[in-house]
Amino acid sequence: MIAAGAILKYAVNADVSGIELSTIGLILMIVGIVGLLISLLFMGNAFGRRDRDAVVRERVVDDRPPV
Repeated sequence: MIAAGAILKYAVNADVSGIELSTIGLILMIVGIVGLLISLLFMGNAFGRRDRDAVVRERVVDDRPPV
């Protein structure tokens, strides 16, 4: 969405009656950035929660030779 918005804003020079393509491009870029930030926020919470809830087992290994 960000790339499509940037293309409409900066690369397209067409005239469409009733529609301003640069404004639509800007809206698409803003919506794409907001969506990216929201998805990164949810992904960060999902991965962070797994690390805190993990059960850690320690195994004691006796490397001393038998007596």
